[in-house]
Amino acid sequence: MRTLFLSAFLVLACRTAGAADLTPLETRWLTAAYPVLEYAKNLQLPIDIVVQPRAGPNDVPMAMGFDGKRCKLVLSMRGNPQAESVLAGVAPEAQGELIEAMAAHEIGHCWRYAQGAWHALPAGFVEVGEEHAADPKLLEESKEMRETRREEGYADLVALAWTWRRHPADYARIYAWLDGVRKDQPVAHNGHDTRAWVHLAQDPVRFGKDEQPFEDAVPLWRDGLVKDD
Repeated sequence: MRTLFLSAFLVLACRTAGAADLTPLETRWLTAAYPVLEYAKNLQLPIDIVVQPRAGPNDVPMAMGFDGKRCKLVLSMRGNPQAESVLAGVAPEAQGELIEAMAAHEIGHCWRYAQGAWHALPAGFVEVGEEHAADPKLLEESKEMRETRREEGYADLVALAWTWRRHPADYARIYAWLDGVRKDQPVAHNGHDTRAWVHLAQDPVRFGKDEQPFEDAVPLWRDGLVKDD
């Protein structure tokens, strides 16, 4: 029965993408991401799948965008070397859980957006301190980077919380992979420098007990917000 639903899902994804056919690589990623997308569908998250006919020079293989009130899960794999290099060194039979975690990360973004919480801080959280710069543009860029970093930190925690609930035996392996990716930062405190949050999730028992990744991630996200400041 699951195979039937998965086949129907891939056909729908292909039609939604506006592509004549999904490539084997796109099919492999969407198949691995299916449990997360099925979960999101059951929650009625407004997600469409978009397959780009060709990736741009700075596109990542899988990303979440927004258009109006809908989330857009964008696959940019055609002509994109990152689609293979992001999983370099990982045996093919061990890649599925990593792709699933990446999909959970993106769904974490959609959840925040759908809840109207995008770039919003959790209730009761108060920022302290104040940045100063002679150039107002620098202040605005710093604010945008900080907001992006916080959303990426939350999404990383959602990915790890999902893994802990769904694939506990693989948690250490997937955590180590994500930790390695986040440690490789060209500039500290850039928009994807989520080390303050990833470090807190080394022991997965620290996640919340709601058994929903979006809520399980919140306690550690709040702790990371303090450390990130």
